[in-house]
Amino acid sequence: MQRSVFFISDGTAITTETVGHSLLTQFPAVMWRQQRIPFVDNPQKAADAVRQIEAAGERDGVPAIVFLSIIDDATRTVFYSSHAITLDLFEDFLDTIERAVGMTRGGAVGRAHGLADTQRYEDRMEATNYALSHDDGISPSYENADLILVGLSRTGKTPTCLYMALHFGVKAANYPLTPEDLERQRLPTQLRHHRDKIVGLMIDPDRLAQIRDTRRPGSRYASLKQCHWEVDAAESLLRREGITAFATTHSSIEEIASRVLAHLGMQREMY
Repeated sequence: MQRSVFFISDGTAITTETVGHSLLTQFPAVMWRQQRIPFVDNPQKAADAVRQIEAAGERDGVPAIVFLSIIDDATRTVFYSSHAITLDLFEDFLDTIERAVGMTRGGAVGRAHGLADTQRYEDRMEATNYALSHDDGISPSYENADLILVGLSRTGKTPTCLYMALHFGVKAANYPLTPEDLERQRLPTQLRHHRDKIVGLMIDPDRLAQIRDTRRPGSRYASLKQCHWEVDAAESLLRREGITAFATTHSSIEEIASRVLAHLGMQREMY
């Protein structure tokens, strides 16, 4: 089954797509054709979007599904003239929140992903710069790190650090375990001083070989034998050092980051 779905907002539509996607994952048998339409902030833009929605419904032979988050009543009402199945996230939830807090909504557009809190935004940018300058053991100094990810090459350390920096303002460094570390079965001295900040990342050796082979096809680095040896040695090293490690084989970056932050007891707001 194929079905068109639209995520429409008067802002970036990132939050709308996030909520909608979470709901759609509960229906894996459906092949969703997804489209995000941001900044629909007046009735004319809404009418243009409705034309796309109706065309998609005609092509599919069934009405499209629309996840909607628009503040302006006149703009939002345009979508109810379509044949689409409309899930109005603001209308469904804001009325309940208004009753709960005893006040009406503010009506401002783009607050979730706008530049309302400049200090928090600057913290995120500083954390991102920190992650880049402390990637793959580039900097030997970890005094200002909130956490340090340790693991073999291609286990997801860099993207996880950047995700935590961009979304949570976490200063995350990462260090790749080298063959020398694995043979010595000991972390470098500069890391041992920050043991309480360290979390390990592990991966299935077959998956590691597959990932590495796309980067260096046919190399010893990507060979299954080498990957099995490195994974066994890394597990032994982390166990010897008393460092908790999380498997990344079947986990997304978001899942890995959430597990790491929870393990370290770090409560950070995303917005």
